[in-house]
Formats: sequence, C-alpha cells, structure tokens
Amino acid sequence: MTRMEQARAGIITEEMKQVALAEGHSPEYIRQGIADGTIIITRNNRHTSIAPLGVGKGLSTKINANIGTSRDKIDLDTELAKLEVLTKYGAHAVMDLSTGGDIGDIRRTIMEKSSITIGTVPIYQAAVEAEALRGSLIRMTDDDLFRVIEEHGEDGVDFITVHCGMTLNSVERLKQEGRIMDVVSRGGSFLVEWMIVHKEDNPLYTQYDRLLEIAKKYDMTLSLGDGMRPGALADATDRAQIQELLILGELTDRAWKAGVQVMIEGPGHVPINQVEMNMKIQKELCKGAPFYVLGPLVTDIAPGYDHITSAIGGAMAAAAGADFLCYVTPAEHLRLPSIDDVREGVIASRIAAHAGDIAKGVKGAIEQDIEMSKRRKKLNWEGMFELCVDPDKARAYRDSSRPQMDDVCTMCAEFCAIKTVNEYLRA
Repeated sequence: MTRMEQARAGIITEEMKQVALAEGHSPEYIRQGIADGTIIITRNNRHTSIAPLGVGKGLSTKINANIGTSRDKIDLDTELAKLEVLTKYGAHAVMDLSTGGDIGDIRRTIMEKSSITIGTVPIYQAAVEAEALRGSLIRMTDDDLFRVIEEHGEDGVDFITVHCGMTLNSVERLKQEGRIMDVVSRGGSFLVEWMIVHKEDNPLYTQYDRLLEIAKKYDMTLSLGDGMRPGALADATDRAQIQELLILGELTDRAWKAGVQVMIEGPGHVPINQVEMNMKIQKELCKGAPFYVLGPLVTDIAPGYDHITSAIGGAMAAAAGADFLCYVTPAEHLRLPSIDDVREGVIASRIAAHAGDIAKGVKGAIEQDIEMSKRRKKLNWEGMFELCVDPDKARAYRDSSRPQMDDVCTMCAEFCAIKTVNEYLRA
C-alpha cells in the first residue's frame, strides 16, 4: 500500500507520527491530510535514510534549493559543496537539475551525500541521452522517457517534476496568446519541440497511467510541472497558464484515485497584485493539493537581485497558501549559481517562508519572533545570534564594528533606546 492508501484505510504509520511531531500536529491530522491529498510526505520507499518531509495544509512552508551541472560547467565537487551549504542553512529539499556529465552518476552521488529530500526532472536526462545517442532530443522516444523515470524511482528519488499538463492543444493556445516570453520552462520547451516535430501529444499526458504505475511502485511524489509558467510579468495568469492548471487539476484527481501523492508547480513571474489570486486559483482547481512555486518573482528588472524579487513574491505566496517555495539565487537569469549564490538564495527563501508562516498562523512561527524580541530587549547578543536565520553573518557584522559599550551596537551606542528605556523603567 502507498502512504495515501494507508491513510485512507485509517492507518497511522511511523512516518506520519514523525511528521506530526516535527510540525506540532496530531498524527491523526497528518493521516487525514494525506488521505485528502492536502498533505504529502515526500519520501521514496527506497530512500529511508532521510527523515520524512511533510508538505501541505497547516504545515510549515518548506523550501527547495536547486543544484546541478551544465554542459559548460561540470564540477561534481562544487555541486556537493553547494549541497553542504544549502543543508547547513536550512533547505528542506534539493533538486538535482544536472544536464552535463554523467547525469546518473551525479544524481546517485548527490543522493548518497544528501541528508534531505531529493527531487529531479527526468526529462532532462532523457533528452540529453537522446541527443547523445541519436543526434537530437526530438529523437527521444516514449520508452526512453519512461525508462529514465523508472531509473530515478529505482535510485530512490523522492519527487519528480513531470510536465503532464502540456498538450498539442496547449501549444496552439500559446500561439494564439501572444506572449512575450512564450515558454521558459526547460522541460516544457523540450516537450513543445517534441510535440511540434512529431505532431503527437505529450507522452506524459497520453500515457499518464503508465507514469502513475511507476510512481506508485516507489511511493514517489509527482510534482506536476508548470511548463506554461509565465517568464515575464506581462504573461502572468493568461489562458495558456490557466489551461495547463485546469489539466493538472484533472490529473490530480486521477493520481489520487490511484493512491499516488501529487503537488502542483506554479509560477514564475507574477505581478505583486496577482500573487494571492494565483494561489487561490490553484487551490480551487486542484482541490487543495500542495502548491510548489518558483518565487514567484514580482519584477523582471532586477537580475543580480532576483533572490530578493522572489523572496517578496514567495512571502506573499506562502501567506496566501503556497506550501513549498523553490528558491531563486542572485544568479538567476545570469549564470549557474556559485556556492555563495546558493547560500544567499536559501536564506532569502527561508525568510520568505517564515514570513508566510506567521501570516498563516503556522504553529511555532510567531513564537520564534517573540523570543527574538525578548532577547533583544535584554541586549542578549549571543541569544539573538542563536535565533538568526544566518547567525554567521549577523555575528560577523557585529564583530566588524565593536562598540565601546559591550551591551549595545555602534548604530546608537550610548543612545541605545532599548538600554535607556530599560534603565529608566526599572528605576
């Protein structure tokens, strides 16, 4: 039985108990959420070396960090260093998006080293291998793609992004839409090219039952990808995006019927006044399935600072119901991220997730801020550092500009409002 089938049968597993303890809920709450499809536990049944990760309704907002090679930069040691950093700074999951080198070996090495949930996009490997073996990604066959999906499941991958909602009809609607950026999803672009050349529909859509069989075998979560996500603010919430979401809602029903867990991937580049609306549309059309969003980025003009544009959108998305945020680094749109870029991206995303959790009333969220305020009032610097999202940076800033009076900082020095008021209120 899959965990969804167990939940529907009224069985509370050890996994559910672990997630309940971590989230401050009862095991029954977790079981019911899994049975309803509003909560998922992302752990392949072959990947038991990691703790189960709960994502969904009433749980803390989780964050994912992407790493992986490209053809221009194949350095596994660097990717493993990124893995170490993103884990240190609090990412809950990591996606290996490698497209260069021995992709299978890279994935298995990352899985061996990782202590957190792993996600992948199997079509990347299938397309790269088709190009290497047959000269072009459009020569990828249905069997090529499903063989790679099976391989990822066998390796223990916990969730896979699959762009099942892209169809020939979607492509025609896209042509009529008049988008500025058309398709910015890499996996989505592979499928658009494949469908146009072959004049056949997306095998992930036409053979969805085959995909469900593989996912069920490994209890692997399907992250139903947003191949039509907007890559420009002007393209947000258009017909192409919403049509794909409608299809994903239908595919969610089919997955649940098969006992397979799903989450839905979402935009993308979205104006700030449309973020909340996008969250509500997804929750309605997909019946409360967990929502996994990239950003969203709320402006297009800040390359080099897109960890900030995405953190703004991510905080609003989380507050409005998003369950899982994919980080964006300062390198987005510019290059493969460095180790420092990964750290900055994780921290920005963690801040966004926490801000959203406060707004959603997630258990234990505001309590962290209350405790920080109490330590600030006491001018307890070490206590403050313990609660910081990035204690290393906070401590380094203080150490770089030491005050004459140890209990204050050089911003206000002897005129510190907290110190003055504390002394007079106690007088």
